[in-house]
Amino acid sequence: MNDKVSIVQLDTGVPGLNEALGGGLPEFSFNLLAGGPGAGKTTLVHQICFALATPERPALYITVLGEPPLKLLRYQQQFSFFNPEKINTSLRFMSVSQDVLEGGLGKVLEQIVEAVEATHPKLVIVDSFRSVIRASRSNGDTERELSVDAFVQRLALHLTSWQATTFLVGEYQNAEKDDNPIFTVADGILWLNQSVERSSVIRKLQVVKMRGQAPVPGLQTFRITGDGVTVFPRLPIPKEISHLKVSTISKPMPRLKSGVRGLDDMMDGGIPIGSSIP
Repeated sequence: MNDKVSIVQLDTGVPGLNEALGGGLPEFSFNLLAGGPGAGKTTLVHQICFALATPERPALYITVLGEPPLKLLRYQQQFSFFNPEKINTSLRFMSVSQDVLEGGLGKVLEQIVEAVEATHPKLVIVDSFRSVIRASRSNGDTERELSVDAFVQRLALHLTSWQATTFLVGEYQNAEKDDNPIFTVADGILWLNQSVERSSVIRKLQVVKMRGQAPVPGLQTFRITGDGVTVFPRLPIPKEISHLKVSTISKPMPRLKSGVRGLDDMMDGGIPIGSSIP
């Protein structure tokens, strides 16, 4: 008798991301989308929102001390994945920035809980989540600063109990992974970064954690165009030959002749078909 629970994998609508995640986004998972400013977090989570939001699976996008919804939508509508017909029907936006300024973390949590329980969304995004923590610690209130961990844990508890797929979006540094409770309770962690290499900006995505499935390990290159985010997953070693040494593979790899005298001999007969030569 098989009593295993089947995990539904949702299609993110982002080319290449399903493969990088190990098949798709686990339904009802609690995910953290982290990275520095300009890494592509907001564009990626909006693209996922518009792909997943339907009348049967409504989405709630909550902004906290970040860009107001109207400003976000002004820029996001430039992408081809933007669908204005879903706004205020399948996909609703709300801001709790004023509640943070006036009531602190307790008021923020109360407002988020009330909004979710009133609308019963199946997809919940809390954007600029890191701003909540900064606002609490910058006001000099010791009690509020000490309540940060409790706030994170209570919010995570609510998110995991709502039968909704959820994202917390924020700016984090790699050094914070060891002492921040959010990294422990999250089911999935997606880390975005960008770097400059030879005068070009290179964007990378790493699936640091994804419970219940096997994501592609390492850094995956991604690109942002007018169509949104496209991920280019690394090619994993085929399972059937990953445990074998090269010398034990009987069938030689087909090769192409380079046409350069002596070079083919150095490469055991030529360039391997299907390989990428820098």
